[in-house]
Amino acid sequence: MATVEFVDASHTYPGTRAPAVDSLSLRVESGEFMVLLGASGCGKTTALRMLAGLETLDTGAVYINGVDVTDDQPGERDIAMVFQNYALYPQMTVAENLGFRLSLARAPQSSVARRVRRMAAQLELTETLERLPRTLSGGEQQRVAMGRALMREPKVFLMDEPLGALDAKLRTEVRSQIVAMQRRLETTTLYVTHDQIEAMTMGDRIAVIKDGTLLQCDTPRALYDNPLNAYVAGFVGSPPMNLLSARVEHAWAVVGDVDVIEIPLSRKTAAELTTPEVTVGFRPDTVRITSPGNGLYAHVEAVENLGYVAYAHCLTGVGGGRRTIVVRCEPHAMPRPGSAVGLEIARDAIHFFEPQSGRRLTPQHRR
Repeated sequence: MATVEFVDASHTYPGTRAPAVDSLSLRVESGEFMVLLGASGCGKTTALRMLAGLETLDTGAVYINGVDVTDDQPGERDIAMVFQNYALYPQMTVAENLGFRLSLARAPQSSVARRVRRMAAQLELTETLERLPRTLSGGEQQRVAMGRALMREPKVFLMDEPLGALDAKLRTEVRSQIVAMQRRLETTTLYVTHDQIEAMTMGDRIAVIKDGTLLQCDTPRALYDNPLNAYVAGFVGSPPMNLLSARVEHAWAVVGDVDVIEIPLSRKTAAELTTPEVTVGFRPDTVRITSPGNGLYAHVEAVENLGYVAYAHCLTGVGGGRRTIVVRCEPHAMPRPGSAVGLEIARDAIHFFEPQSGRRLTPQHRR
């Protein structure tokens, strides 16, 4: 196991002005499963490649176990990496793929065979050892790729969108296998994804990155309950947080046009505002559907019934101020599409954000 630390690490690709990663400072504890989460092009894969030594640093440093490895070659860092495309050797059997690097290092064949069998058993691949990669399912190929990387017993394990090529059912199955394997081996792991469900269900902590900048790093629960800015609030959670523009009138945030909700602002929150508007955020599970005339007036546009839960997409507001609010509801109590409803928001679950910067203002309440 090993700690990993980025200290003001930056990288700018040739021909571009903005850095792909901008002054990243992040510490990953020994044995931790850290997820780098963000939209495509945000810099998360570049950060992984900087750690692996595949991209040079323009400024800053990278440490593994407290040792500066910024100028070390990739092969000197004792890191294993798994990519989305698996990169298995097609002419080799599963056993040969798993043992390739050990054989290349001229390890005794009896030792290689013993370790291959042990790794295959851990990854439930024993029955596939004599098969070629093309005869395996996507999930099996992914496990072979992970096993090959882990055969070296690296200090750090890097995974770059490893489930992107799998279908939804297989992704769910394999991600649970990855988590179980990491918990068992306790290898420090950095996992890159744009899928926030993967991030929320797999990571000990999640680092949310936007435009090369680290916005927030915390546990999945803390990110969900206490996002530090509107981007994190709107990116983490499925469905994400509802974000509405509200006007400020005499220390009250007023939401809506026809029927309105008036939310009191604390004196400290009101003092932080630099415009007569504030962004109000609340999760779908903190909204209650009621009869028209109570709370915000809205029309139900569509209802997603997932079996165990349903989500109603409700259109509120008029003209250019129309917004869709997503509401969690029980499948047996779903509103009808096209019906008029009222929406009541739990006041103690509301977050306030500064409209321009997206910065969260002083919390009003705690759930």
